[in-house]
Amino acid sequence: MAKIATNTNHVIVKTSLCLLPPLLLAVVFYLHFQTQLSMFSPVCRCAGQPAAVPGAVVDRLRASATFLPLKDTRQGAETWFISTLNATAEPEAEARNLVFPSPASAGRLLCLAAPSRRDGAKNAYAFAWRDALPRGAVLLPGLAFVSETAYDHTNIWHGLTALVPFASWHARSGCRARPVRWALFHQGEVRTEMSGWLATLEEAATGAAVAIETFDAPGEACFEEAVVFRANVAGMNKERMLRAADFMRCKARAYCGVDASSSSKAGGSGEGEGDASAALRVTLLFRAGARAFKDEAAVTRVFEECRRVGGCAVAAAHANNLTFCEQVRLLSSTDVLISAHGAQMTNMLFMDRNSSVMEFYPLGWKQRAGGGQYVYRWMADWTGMRHEGSWWEPVGEPCPDNPDILDCWKERQIGHNETYFAEWAARVFAAAKERKARSAAAEASSGDQRR
Repeated sequence: MAKIATNTNHVIVKTSLCLLPPLLLAVVFYLHFQTQLSMFSPVCRCAGQPAAVPGAVVDRLRASATFLPLKDTRQGAETWFISTLNATAEPEAEARNLVFPSPASAGRLLCLAAPSRRDGAKNAYAFAWRDALPRGAVLLPGLAFVSETAYDHTNIWHGLTALVPFASWHARSGCRARPVRWALFHQGEVRTEMSGWLATLEEAATGAAVAIETFDAPGEACFEEAVVFRANVAGMNKERMLRAADFMRCKARAYCGVDASSSSKAGGSGEGEGDASAALRVTLLFRAGARAFKDEAAVTRVFEECRRVGGCAVAAAHANNLTFCEQVRLLSSTDVLISAHGAQMTNMLFMDRNSSVMEFYPLGWKQRAGGGQYVYRWMADWTGMRHEGSWWEPVGEPCPDNPDILDCWKERQIGHNETYFAEWAARVFAAAKERKARSAAAEASSGDQRR
């Protein structure tokens, strides 16, 4: 009996060994089939359709998008807007910014819930993955420029300091990254307006018309791509700002059809008229109302004395009567800008580098206005101009029932001192003409050497 059992076991083992290869082969074919199916299954999906993510995972990712106050009053002055991320500068010495999506945001998009135009703490932000946006959120396609400023975007000086870092970032992208929309904030509060001058400059610089997000639609807005600057030009060094100014000047001139080769040349009047490269072009850019000159005709007569400098021509204009491109053309043909302190002086951006600026103030500014009165000196520095000094109104009628001289005189008009203006102008004009003549001679010599 034991022998029979042993023989039976041998038969079973032998049979099993015979069946094992086919079973193993079947397993191999099955695994191979599953592998091929997984490789080719993406082809069966529509182009651009993401792989399916289990619903439970999506819900968990969606729930992880936590909205925080856009204006975080607990933080310091430089970090209270989108305070949970540190801004970076690439390359160094550029303005610090945030980019979405990016490694810093773990690949997440920027989402905003911004119903308030009065209280930035009532607006909120969150980071979310594209496949798991907050329920009810709208995905806004394309690139968004998000600008937070402590000032505003309707004043062309303040607005320009907000635009400069975006223009620089756009230039570094090779001018390929054009904004589809702008999101404007002032201390976390939504803003929906930008000055026409600034909007046209932005269009000239980036090639895209300004479209401002109003956040009026229900639900949160999530940007497919976003670049955020929250401290204007903070972090930019002088060289980077000069490059940005050169870029915007070049783009504005091209937009307005100004021939760059002729912007440094102009016909003069009087002696030296034929020597266009040595001609000196003076522009009096007047403003209306507050801080305007009391007697524009008298001021114009004083500076028309520049004709005593050979080849000098004087133009007088009111900035509020000129279109953007008319301002670009006028200042592109200006060697010396004469103007009262005010936003119209921002047009110095369009002058050639090394041009001159002369600035005038009402009584009270020197005594009470503080450092803010020097913004156009700073601008002259980072646009490559020469600020030739300032004149402050020295006398005036007392302020009735108001001991604060600045509060009384800030918006008043400016007088003139014919003798001082004439002597000051003579020095500035002579030096400017000499610099321009040297520059023209050096350029001609360089051209001869190249030939």
